[in-house]
Amino acid sequence: MEERSLKIVGTDRNFFNKITSTLTRILIPTKIGINGMLISIKRNSLIKAFENYTQDDNYENSELEKKYDSAYEAYLDSLDKYVMDSIYKKVRNGTASEFEKDAMARYYEVTSLKENEYVEYKYRKQKYLLELDYEGIKESGKEKVIAKYNKFYISKMDSLYKSILKNYSIKVADTTNKYDSAKEWIYTKIFHTLEDYIQNILSLKLDTNYNNINSKDIANDYEKYEAYTVGKLDTKDNIEKNMILLGISRKLFTHSLPLIVAEQCYEKLLKDARMLVQDTKIAAKREKVYGMLINLIEDYNVKLLSTKVYWETPKQREEYKEFWNKYKEISKLKETDFIEYVKQKEILFIKNDMKKIENSKIDYSKILKYYKRKLVDYGAMKELKNSCKSEGNYIKLKKREVA
Repeated sequence: MEERSLKIVGTDRNFFNKITSTLTRILIPTKIGINGMLISIKRNSLIKAFENYTQDDNYENSELEKKYDSAYEAYLDSLDKYVMDSIYKKVRNGTASEFEKDAMARYYEVTSLKENEYVEYKYRKQKYLLELDYEGIKESGKEKVIAKYNKFYISKMDSLYKSILKNYSIKVADTTNKYDSAKEWIYTKIFHTLEDYIQNILSLKLDTNYNNINSKDIANDYEKYEAYTVGKLDTKDNIEKNMILLGISRKLFTHSLPLIVAEQCYEKLLKDARMLVQDTKIAAKREKVYGMLINLIEDYNVKLLSTKVYWETPKQREEYKEFWNKYKEISKLKETDFIEYVKQKEILFIKNDMKKIENSKIDYSKILKYYKRKLVDYGAMKELKNSCKSEGNYIKLKKREVA
């Protein structure tokens, strides 16, 4: 009897051990994914609710919208519970993988925003939880699940990124704190968010041809950006990369990152580029930085200011109109005399930028001297020959008529 009882107990224990082991494999996530049974159920319900809501011709159908919102909230709750019940305990007990440690660190980073930046926290937490689960879905290798989830994921992440950028835009556009040093940090956040979007969402859109996104302009801009994803970037490279990011943002985020905010972002880059020209001591490197500055001035004036409708003063509008007319005239040289076109365009940009910075509170004396030397070299300004060595020993020549 004793022997028989031991055998029965042993059999039962092995049976329950197998069940426990199986459930553990299902419920505990792998190194780079979340495979929880509850999360899978909530995710499937969400995808179904999303498909029903987006496929319905009547977007005003509040019942379908309510079901979708409810399914989304339940899904997020299950992900949040997983983080706290599984990852947190593993990190606390010292049994977490590197992936789980990193996930917990990012979770703390997001939750640290809650007290002082609640709006940003609200959107960034959703973004974090979706990204965490998406890693697990990709690792599963289930193509049908991935394809279905991609549609929801791109749509929701689009909305979250736009909300985050809109929140930053409100802070940047706040004229009551025009000289607030905290704005420097907001600019950094804007560029970081744009880059994050292009790396993770735009690339996914291009790969899946989401809503026929593969337009020539977007694809070309993305290729330019990719050139700055390899190797270590210096200050010049980072400014050029951010210039490309702003260019893409004018096509993808015209409402969440409006023109008035994009304009301030461009002005921030222009300031950084001018200071870099001033601070670069090696002549060859300074010429490269200067070339980047000229490209940035063109981007700012052509891609942004040319689309500007409302100006602070009529004088500013008239000054830009005069600049734009000269630019169009010079552009006619592009087909007939490209070298002259480049020269005249550069002269125009230099003179225009000089007007903007001559009375600036920032010390631009070095770059003004550099600009004047360029104008002398191009024959657009005459250097006075005398014994006095001063940066002001220049006079402007009459404007040359453009053929």
